[in-house]
Amino acid sequence: MGFSYMIIIGVIALFSWMVSSKLKSKFEQYSKISLRNGMSGAEIAEKMLADNGIRDVKVISTPGQLTDHYNPVNKTVNLSEAVYNQRNAAAAAVAAHECGHAVQHAQAYSWLTMRSQMVPVVNISSSLSQWLIMGGLILGIASKGTSIGLYVAVAGLILMAIATAFSFITLPVEYDASNRALAWLKNKNMLGQEEYAGAEDALKWAARTYVVAALGALASLLYWAFQVLGRRE
Repeated sequence: MGFSYMIIIGVIALFSWMVSSKLKSKFEQYSKISLRNGMSGAEIAEKMLADNGIRDVKVISTPGQLTDHYNPVNKTVNLSEAVYNQRNAAAAAVAAHECGHAVQHAQAYSWLTMRSQMVPVVNISSSLSQWLIMGGLILGIASKGTSIGLYVAVAGLILMAIATAFSFITLPVEYDASNRALAWLKNKNMLGQEEYAGAEDALKWAARTYVVAALGALASLLYWAFQVLGRRE
């Protein structure tokens, strides 16, 4: 199981690197396609929010690259500096995608609601799960004849399972946000044919990064589940 796990993790890591590299090259490519309407990412975002009747969400600039996100707590669409200021197909795609999350929030999209409710637990489980599992395994060896180590390790598995479920719940949230973004860009005739094709392709590759992350989380969960439960006598 250990060798097979290493092969699986290696394949997933390789695939993750390939997807990330492809995503980066796609965004660089589509960043060179200037928008015919001359709108910046910030302006695209503000218009999409307005068209969906959302008046209580602010569009703000945030430092860094690939730091774009929607914050449901303070209702802000946070766009990286490049996306916020630039006027190209890549910026339009990212800005519209993040506004897609704002639309989900406004319409109480069930998957987003579920994901948001899990965030506090996942923040804890992500940092504690492996420590509990490894600690439980060590405790189990040190205290033969008792089940306390098993209980601790299983608690860690439960936390890891929650984090893994979170990764999979993220998938429909991200794909739906992209679908909402692309539908709006098309229906409002915001982009030309080449611009739209670039935005669509960029968002498809962005979504694939979440698929890889979910598969990696599942592989780790199965490995540790075998370590804890598969070796019981």
